[in-house]
Amino acid sequence: MAEATAPRSRLIFILPGVVFLVLAVLFFVQLTSGRNPADLPSALLNKPVPTFSLAPLEGLLADGKPVPGFSNEDLKGRVTIVNVWASWCGPCRVEHPLLVDLAKDPSIRLVGINQKDNPDNARRFLGALGNPYAAVGVDPNGRASIDWGVYGVPETFIVGPDGMIRHKHIGPLTPENLEGFKEKLRQIPHA
Repeated sequence: MAEATAPRSRLIFILPGVVFLVLAVLFFVQLTSGRNPADLPSALLNKPVPTFSLAPLEGLLADGKPVPGFSNEDLKGRVTIVNVWASWCGPCRVEHPLLVDLAKDPSIRLVGINQKDNPDNARRFLGALGNPYAAVGVDPNGRASIDWGVYGVPETFIVGPDGMIRHKHIGPLTPENLEGFKEKLRQIPHA
């Protein structure tokens, strides 16, 4: 009986080492593949934006007028950047100055989906950092974001004038990846 348990006890000591080695090789291959982890495939690319209608962020004003909410129908007719954000999101704060600069381009329209946020905090966030959005739709339970295939905030989409999702950027826009994002924008035919 003792002879039968000896191989099992050795296996118990060897198995964690083997599992560790296999995982280490997988991680090494992933890290050295040159693939950008932000480039996750999206089933929605080159498909129409999902059907949705989002109420405005109550009390948000621009030039003394209420900033509207928006729906899928509002994303047709011109190139639109759709940014999913929240005031509680640290990376959203980091990318915000870049969004303010992007919004200055008259050839595009920038709109925001405010996900699972406190309205007062969202208004304070935009009041402190500036409001780059032509429209802000509130997604209080995250349902619309799920329909867009959002993994987490921030995520940014480029929608063509035909209402089709042409690009999805996962994570914050940064000075390092902004030029690549702008290149994607330039590739979209304008209406």
